[in-house]
Amino acid sequence: MTWKTTEYSGWGSALTATGEVARPERAKALDKLLTETPAPAFGNRRSYGDAPLNDGGRAIDMTRMDKVLAFDAETGVVEAEAGVTLATLMRLFAPRGWIPKVVPGTGFATVGGAIGQDVHGKNHHVEGSFGEHVLSLTLFTNGKRVACSPTRNKALFRATVGGIGQTGVILSAKLQMKRTPGTTMRVTETRLADWDEQIDALSASNATYAVSWIDAQARGSKMGRGTLEESELVADDAPAPAKSKSVPVNMPLFSNGLFARAFNEAYFRRVPASGKTSIKRLEEFFFPLDKIYHMNRLYGKNGFHQFQCVVPMDGVEMLERMMDRIARSGLASPLAVLKRSGPGRAGMMSFPMEGYTLAVDFPNRAKAIKLISALEDMTGEAGGRLYLAKDSLAHGDRIKAMYPEWEAWVTEVAKADPDGAMVTDMVRRLELRS
Repeated sequence: MTWKTTEYSGWGSALTATGEVARPERAKALDKLLTETPAPAFGNRRSYGDAPLNDGGRAIDMTRMDKVLAFDAETGVVEAEAGVTLATLMRLFAPRGWIPKVVPGTGFATVGGAIGQDVHGKNHHVEGSFGEHVLSLTLFTNGKRVACSPTRNKALFRATVGGIGQTGVILSAKLQMKRTPGTTMRVTETRLADWDEQIDALSASNATYAVSWIDAQARGSKMGRGTLEESELVADDAPAPAKSKSVPVNMPLFSNGLFARAFNEAYFRRVPASGKTSIKRLEEFFFPLDKIYHMNRLYGKNGFHQFQCVVPMDGVEMLERMMDRIARSGLASPLAVLKRSGPGRAGMMSFPMEGYTLAVDFPNRAKAIKLISALEDMTGEAGGRLYLAKDSLAHGDRIKAMYPEWEAWVTEVAKADPDGAMVTDMVRRLELRS
């Protein structure tokens, strides 16, 4: 197996790593690699910060380990290698009546990455997290293949789901998918005038899928305004697919406050005051930004940080204060979303809790980094958590205090990887294994 010195980054591009990377294509080659030179693995690196990075060390690119191993058309159980993307599962099986129960905002996320971060989607308040629908997984850990599930090697399973790759390399998984009547969504969009309308609308929504876009530049009486999308799976005729576009070079439009304010005004007003309902293709609803390749270049060569927190239901007043502070800073990009989350989480280090989750992108600047630090403090004060899939700036003590099962996780990780072969830049920065 050839190791190639490579410079690479997460999706935010603010943090980078340089090291030797191998890209196996067959299970036998991967097993040999992990036996001789164990190293942490990554997929399409859609985590924003340093979770997939191992600067100065080795890493394994799993994107060619992308075979669908089995599928039961009666039960909707699929077995797939870790490098299979969630968009691939949707493309292959939606025409046959099945889709993944949970997907994040990008279809480029791999099965292994979705498990390692226990991702959530626009239906978390209904279906919970991705890991709750993992029936079993195969892990290469401590020199051997090990099968684990919610009932077999349970502690190892719970340390792996949401465990940012520290128990070993996920090789494959069996997933329970959900039935879909077709390949389209009926999407109802509602314009919301301010923060109170946002919270009231999300709280009252009975939709299976619900997500709000927030104009993070709007201040005063308009603070928190935006649009709510409520959606259901349907069997209507699919509209023509949107043409893919690409950002060819670094073009820091999303780092420009004037552009962000103009964009947000237009985006807010595209939804009539009376609202609108439309039929969208599955991928257009679930992965709206995937059709713009290299979209992260819109933040320029310095990249960006995403702040994402979840606060409990009684922390909504603190979340409002956070949103007001973000708006007054003028630093936020047009990408800001609010979702309601349920209690579902499958791992010791899984992010979700019942409440509300806010995600906002910021350009990689000193003022934004200072603001994010303040927002992290406010999250802790509200009894909330930061999302490791998005984090690139937090301190270890802060993260450990937010995850009550951290000590149990460390114990299981030490058993699975006693030599520290799986340690990544994120784990070093946060001192998560010490």
